[in-house]
Amino acid sequence: MHPKALLDACAELVRLTLKFDHPADAIVSRFFRENKGLGPRERATMAETVYTVLRKKQLFDHFAPSGSGSKERRLAILGFYGPGDFLRSALTDQEKNWLDQCEKVKVADLMERHRHNLPEWLVQPLKEQLGAEFWPLAESLNLGAGLDLRVNALTSKRSDIQKELAKAGIKATHTPYSPWGLRIDGKPALNKLDAFIRGAIEVQDEGSQLLAMLLDAKRGEMVVDFCAGAGGKTLAIGACMRNTGRLYAFDTSAHRLDALKPRLARSGLSNVHPAAIAHERDERVKRLSGKIDRVLVDAPCSGLGTLRRNPDLKWRQNMKAVEEMAAKQAAILQSSARLIKPSGRLVYATCSVLPQENEMIAQAFSEANADTFAPLDVGPVLADLKVEQAATLCSGGDDGQRFLRLWPHRHQTDGFFAAAWVRK
Repeated sequence: MHPKALLDACAELVRLTLKFDHPADAIVSRFFRENKGLGPRERATMAETVYTVLRKKQLFDHFAPSGSGSKERRLAILGFYGPGDFLRSALTDQEKNWLDQCEKVKVADLMERHRHNLPEWLVQPLKEQLGAEFWPLAESLNLGAGLDLRVNALTSKRSDIQKELAKAGIKATHTPYSPWGLRIDGKPALNKLDAFIRGAIEVQDEGSQLLAMLLDAKRGEMVVDFCAGAGGKTLAIGACMRNTGRLYAFDTSAHRLDALKPRLARSGLSNVHPAAIAHERDERVKRLSGKIDRVLVDAPCSGLGTLRRNPDLKWRQNMKAVEEMAAKQAAILQSSARLIKPSGRLVYATCSVLPQENEMIAQAFSEANADTFAPLDVGPVLADLKVEQAATLCSGGDDGQRFLRLWPHRHQTDGFFAAAWVRK
């Protein structure tokens, strides 16, 4: 594609995305479906350009007013992902001069808001939690996330898959914490690999793998993944159970569960039973009351722990929405607790970095259910499961190991939280 045409297409995609009326990944996917003539290289350039604009929106908003042309074109120029010579061949002389001036600015000398690129409502809660670590977090969120794979422990060994990927020209290193994980550079076409086709690997962030480990589902048990979605954790849990017992994958969205079906077919699992439910008090849920060994509540949340992958979320969320979400999370956790039989384990998890969705929900549940549920320190649980440096992944409690708390800048995972309880 000619540079000018590609830049025009980038600017149009930026314009559509910055309406914030739908998730960025959905807008990008729809644009590509409607423009089938775009090749893989053009699509990659356009997607990376849009995501760079979303990550650094406040910095680019600071530069944009001094340029010419439409604002979305200026933002696309600043975020353009590709060699500089290619971009410059699409620019007017005036745009080249403006871009030169922008590149001379020392970002470190600018105001905080232009450096952290976060909405103000989110800055203070993060600073209160992290102190001096706020800036390493902010910088990590402005970078893209790496690509983690989970090796299907039911069928394969991590070392064997690592060698198989190497033969395909893909360098994979062991994830530092999850014994199932491999981390790879770049974005190779995984869906064409034999290891993917036969279900030996799935794309899953290392932090998400640790949540499935924390449930520690055993052979022959009755287990529920309460907000299963597309089923990444469901598949990991099913492998832990060695394809025995019964694993229910519940979700209120049949559409999300549809995405689980091809993954389930590849995985070799036959103990997984997906079911769409109307709400957390659905009759299907009530029938299982007091019968379940383990429940994972991967609660719907703000998703602010995934900003490396979904930078649009920081512009589409606000504290009011977070507070409304917290009420829903508390209700789902309380309803799911009814499923647990004596000595059973309950795990509550989010991909949020805010206490309102995490520690505050867990502490309120512990206080309201002190007679029936005992909090479980997650650090020793993970250590027993051979998770390396388990204590460094935790926070809270007398020994600092009460909750799982993962941060992108510390652990190179998405931001995750988990708490666990045992029914008395």
